[in-house]
Amino acid sequence: MASSDAATATKKGGRGITKTKSVSRSSKAGLQFPVGRIARFLKAGRYAQRVGSGSPVYLSAVLEYLAAEVLELAGNAARDNKKTRIVPRHIQLAVRNDEELSKLMGSVTIANGGVLPNIHQNLLPKKVGGKGKGEIGSVSQEF
Repeated sequence: MASSDAATATKKGGRGITKTKSVSRSSKAGLQFPVGRIARFLKAGRYAQRVGSGSPVYLSAVLEYLAAEVLELAGNAARDNKKTRIVPRHIQLAVRNDEELSKLMGSVTIANGGVLPNIHQNLLPKKVGGKGKGEIGSVSQEF
């Protein structure tokens, strides 16, 4: 087989032994997260007696999607703050400003993340601008 594809069989020496180059399960699934490592953790964690072949692939895909989502939002938060490096503060802002991620990570504490900037309405100064005709405070002057 004279193909240059990485997954094809190649001749080894003069003995006629053919060996196929190994292809990772992550690359087969088109993922960046390690399928084999997650499979090993699922087996070692004893969550069930047996682990199917599709479950680590699915779990890797879900974890990769969540990581990509958080990183994209944190990158946007970093760019909004005119920074080129994502720090825990940017992750905190990204997670707490997104409704679904905030619900997912509701009870999670992000170290050095700080809090969302928020001032309660009762603490804000009252507006002293011009009063309109419908103001309650000017009832005695209307007679």
